[in-house]
Amino acid sequence: MTRRQVLGIGGALGLMAATGLSSTAVLSRRPATTGAELRSAVPLPAAFTVPLPLPPVLEPVGADRYEITQRETVLEILPGIKTPLWTYNGTFPGPVIEARRGRPVTVTHHNQLPVPTVVHLHGGRTPPESDGYPTDLVLPDGWPDPRLGIVGMHGTHGMHMPTMSDPRAVVTRLTRDYTFPTDQRPAMLWYHDHRMDFTAPAIWRGLAGLHIIRDDAEDALGLPAGPRELPLAIMDRAFDGDGNLAYPALDPALRGQPGVRAPYLAGVLGDVILVNGAPWPVHEVDAARYRLRFLNASNARHYELEAVTDDGRRLDLVQVGADQGLLAGPVTHRSLPMAPAERYDVVVDFGSVPVGSRVTITNRLGSGRTRDVMAFRVARRAADDSRVPAVLSNDLPTWSRSDAVRVRDFSFRAGRMNDGHGWLIGGLPFDPARSDVTVGLGDVEVWRLVADVQHPVHLHLVGFRVLSRGGRPALPHDAGLKDTISLQPGESAEIITRFDGYRGRYLFHCHNAEHEDMGMMANLEIV
Repeated sequence: MTRRQVLGIGGALGLMAATGLSSTAVLSRRPATTGAELRSAVPLPAAFTVPLPLPPVLEPVGADRYEITQRETVLEILPGIKTPLWTYNGTFPGPVIEARRGRPVTVTHHNQLPVPTVVHLHGGRTPPESDGYPTDLVLPDGWPDPRLGIVGMHGTHGMHMPTMSDPRAVVTRLTRDYTFPTDQRPAMLWYHDHRMDFTAPAIWRGLAGLHIIRDDAEDALGLPAGPRELPLAIMDRAFDGDGNLAYPALDPALRGQPGVRAPYLAGVLGDVILVNGAPWPVHEVDAARYRLRFLNASNARHYELEAVTDDGRRLDLVQVGADQGLLAGPVTHRSLPMAPAERYDVVVDFGSVPVGSRVTITNRLGSGRTRDVMAFRVARRAADDSRVPAVLSNDLPTWSRSDAVRVRDFSFRAGRMNDGHGWLIGGLPFDPARSDVTVGLGDVEVWRLVADVQHPVHLHLVGFRVLSRGGRPALPHDAGLKDTISLQPGESAEIITRFDGYRGRYLFHCHNAEHEDMGMMANLEIV
């Protein structure tokens, strides 16, 4: 297994140590992504030869009740090669949960994996007991009861940090019911493992799936639907010589010491781009409009997507939705940046593309094989009665600065890598027993965020609007209601939100999964 260093904090730390450069000097180079890339040790398929799979829709076991078993399985991701995975119900990604606005959903998770798990519905307006706090573990059979202290080591370079106690942790064994009220705008959410210190390797091994909320108003818009609506979960992975997923964990069993080996402290990148679990897939389409619902489910890799025809023409990416649902009106892009955990809902019109030709989704931030994502092959002419209305929704919040009861400042920066406190918010690593931010239920606040390297910042429970970046207006791709904002190296941004819904303990954190495992989370208490 080899690696390729991508200039980010991994490269930046080495440059600073070797040359004495200041962080400002290094970070001004604005890397395309943050992390180090693993190289696969097995033959990889040619691009656009594997059909795009569509994740199965989970059938209810009762009225708005679902069951999911977390279990190990072996699947064929690369043609002819068997790969062990941790899965939800034996599929990768997990099954899609389809929900209707205003109808609560209960999902019972059964843990048959060898380690504890936690499930977080990313983007959900969820009561704290079902939000997936990192210490609210579901223990497997035979795992010691951790109620006397939750292990939280933030270990790096083989170092173990002291045990952290969390008296508020709610721990169950084997099974847990998660209840999602679904009292929110229609949107594509996703669920994934959120176990403290081990989120990154658990997602890497397969614990992620989609959760789509719909309502009658969205259904009536006339957007492409049925087979012309495609959920597309993009992720990168690497494979060792035996076909296993390669990951540089300090403890490959994920039972004791958390963290990754030193070259990967900035984030783990793979050299294989998967969409819905398939490498560089291809999908046959009509010459018509399609609704493409993108999720960046990668641990650390950033993308800048564009749709390119065989003759080099770039098709419009007409954005109709963001993390938290529909925009007020469509926004047209030629390329669209996506940080880990961000979702973009776009319509692409293949009507002008000749039958028999291909449209490639490429990543402008990639190089070599990571520049390709997937392709669409236009197979036939067909009737198309879909449309993209000029008005998509009229229920977006209209918070203004004058509504804010306070303004807060948060820095997202590297800490001391040699003592385990790798990534910090406001100069502090995560501690589940510490109170970081307390807000009143219903309060509107403006948060000012600043980053050293790339940090996709995610708030639990609430959506927010982006007010500004670097003192300038928000960018076109910031439109709508978001729950994750991508901060570029050295960048500052302002967001505004109302903390409503539920009282209790929540989180905000970096969604570079390696960063959050190494301390870049903070508690948010709503009172």
